[in-house]
Amino acid sequence: MFVGEMEFSSSVDPGLEFVGDSLFFGHRGERSRSGSFCHVGNSVGRHQMPAFWHMILYNVASVSPSDCPLPFRFPTMLFTSIKPQFAASCVAAIALFAVLTIPDRVRGDETSGSEAVVTDSKIVFQEDFESGLGAWELLDPKTWELKELDGNHTLAITARKSEYVPPVRSPFHVALIKDLELESVEISFRVRSTLDTGNHRDCCVFFNYMDDQHFYYVHLGAKPDPHSGQIMIVNEAPRLALTANENRTPWDDKWHQVRVVRTVSTGAIDIYFDDMETPHLHVIDKTFTKGRVGIGSFDDMNEFDDVVVRAR
Repeated sequence: MFVGEMEFSSSVDPGLEFVGDSLFFGHRGERSRSGSFCHVGNSVGRHQMPAFWHMILYNVASVSPSDCPLPFRFPTMLFTSIKPQFAASCVAAIALFAVLTIPDRVRGDETSGSEAVVTDSKIVFQEDFESGLGAWELLDPKTWELKELDGNHTLAITARKSEYVPPVRSPFHVALIKDLELESVEISFRVRSTLDTGNHRDCCVFFNYMDDQHFYYVHLGAKPDPHSGQIMIVNEAPRLALTANENRTPWDDKWHQVRVVRTVSTGAIDIYFDDMETPHLHVIDKTFTKGRVGIGSFDDMNEFDDVVVRAR
């Protein structure tokens, strides 16, 4: 939360404004005379945060920490002095922010089975493949290559057969991010299937990857069966489906968005395909709690771009 003072030259009516998940209540204008504002939500610590830009837009003069006796847990709670006549407005703004946004932050997702807890995440890895493949470990480099179209680079699997032979039955095309091990994690990226291979046309995502015999992966196969279209576990044995999914994965020749959310505390694994609101696949499993992250395919051909990994 942020409460403070500003200065502006021309009189402007008090306003109520949302920027991202921040609520701003008060006056806005150029520097000249005193005014007051109340900003609820977000931290001022990073320039990416909407609150930081409000400091500029609203010409905040000073900030000093203080206690916040509120029954809510905000990312950051900072205060400056506030005029008594403006206190009621601040309370109203806080209440409105709580009503409109707190339920979204702490609600339990009945579809995914997530617990009702506040979770913060931060980006720990981003890749658009414009600077080569130095961040990636390719288990069979011969079947991967950078492709370029109209100035945009992507990472592509170029052959179905691979020289990589896993110790137990599991995917053959694996690209792992170097020097990154995470517990709870969110992985998102764009992917395009470049060859129609039928019912098992797929893309795979790897997470909590400890070694080549201990990891999870999701097999986004076109038509589900015990070996396709399921969340899988490899645990010193051939891959085993943790789900009994019956949802088809609607592959075509277009680009699609994939998101994988792993929550170690609850054991939840949620997979999203294009629809980022409703999980395409879901399961609870607590076998592995930490490991590497990667993308690939069992034995199909795909093109990947815009990979983002968040620690949760």
